[in-house]
Amino acid sequence: MSNRYDTSSSVEGQFEPGSNGLVLANKLGITSVEEIDDQELSYLDDMQQHLYETTKLDQALTVKDLCSWHKNWLENIYEWAGQYRRVNMSKGGYTFAAAHLISKLMQQYEETYLSRYTPCNGMDEALLVEAMAVCHVEFIIVHPFREGNGRLSRVLATIMALQAGYPPLDFTWMSERKEEYFAAIQYGHAGNYELIKKIFGEILLTSQSEA
Repeated sequence: MSNRYDTSSSVEGQFEPGSNGLVLANKLGITSVEEIDDQELSYLDDMQQHLYETTKLDQALTVKDLCSWHKNWLENIYEWAGQYRRVNMSKGGYTFAAAHLISKLMQQYEETYLSRYTPCNGMDEALLVEAMAVCHVEFIIVHPFREGNGRLSRVLATIMALQAGYPPLDFTWMSERKEEYFAAIQYGHAGNYELIKKIFGEILLTSQSEA
């Protein structure tokens, strides 16, 4: 967890003393990047497994669900788990949605995208790829949480795939082609989803072949 974002001064922008500004302030007093990453991954695995077992095939997903997932995942590590961020953030010269707009934008996200594309049961492959791609891009653009947006967006896509009868998703393809992925997000922000749809098509194909 390197210093990936520019943030304003607030509890969410504070780093753990002794971590050289590399680890966000946390309940566990962890100062090691490797240790905080391991903790986050362990809790993420637990949260995902619970969702896989409890999310219904015909369940329409909501922003309340996303906040609940985030809280269940990170509440043992961060005070602000499950809450929309209150700091402005940017990465690699790209500025995400202003913090004071997030609540409104997430409500729009639910009304425009989640309610349109979920539940995913009964979807054919082409529509599922579109659903995952569009919901992913629009979530990342808002970047509603202080930490964990990318991972939570992948959980969302996996739940959508499971609802449609597909196996859990393998995101290795995305991780190995970061430049293509970042370009796809930027194109998506401009309303062109073709690149991100191609990426999710590859992810779905790879995941099926490994199942």
